[in-house]
Amino acid sequence: MSAAYLVCASQRSGSTLLVESLAATGVAGKPEEFFQYFASSSLSPQPREWFAGVSDPSLLDLLDPTDPGTVDTRTTDEWRADLLRKGATPNGVWGGKLMWNQTPLLLARTRSATGSVRTAIRSLFDGADPLYVHVHRPDLVGQAVSMWVAVQTRVWRGDAGEAYHRARYRADGIAHLAGVLRAQDQAWRDWFAAENITPLEVDFPTLTKEPTKATARVLEALGQDPDLAPPPPLHRQSDGRSAEWAARYRVDAAENGYPL
Repeated sequence: MSAAYLVCASQRSGSTLLVESLAATGVAGKPEEFFQYFASSSLSPQPREWFAGVSDPSLLDLLDPTDPGTVDTRTTDEWRADLLRKGATPNGVWGGKLMWNQTPLLLARTRSATGSVRTAIRSLFDGADPLYVHVHRPDLVGQAVSMWVAVQTRVWRGDAGEAYHRARYRADGIAHLAGVLRAQDQAWRDWFAAENITPLEVDFPTLTKEPTKATARVLEALGQDPDLAPPPPLHRQSDGRSAEWAARYRVDAAENGYPL
């Protein structure tokens, strides 16, 4: 493997736009969210699993029931081999994406005895660090609204179409997710500081305004031709209602002490 990178983010931060752009170059790996799948179900977190500890049935009824899935029986070595194969392009560059809430799954999969996230990551790459790319979204409210829509519709990329209009506004649902997302981003910042890592920083406003330039920066850091950065491969998922919900939530948050 000639180079590896890991996009470190929280959900609805713009990380999908970045990794889809990198994948489209054909020289920057095939970055996917390899670490999101529970071995117990072979599935990523399902809508109600984002609301652990929430018991309000009127909120939970807006979310699909949980599918038990099937157990992933691969060994650690088999899982690692699959991950490295699926994430690499023929030139040897590997790409992947990791959310902070997935780090326990990473530790379990790699069987890291130390409990160190960095050791677990390094174990994938023969003891070396990948390039760390930190994608973050300063607008927590917009991020949480987007997440609330996604968990209701189960549409995580591209245009949600008619499914988008099945989503219902709930200030407490958005607030719960805002707390989860804020904690994830802070965990990444704390971890980078504790490990003395300076990641390549990509913020949501810049990424959505100039995605080609953001992709080119990562390509250059990987030693690849930045001119291969393509036009943006995705359309924004939100519509005018997202802005309306964000404004409405800010009022509700001020009245109820919800995260902002």
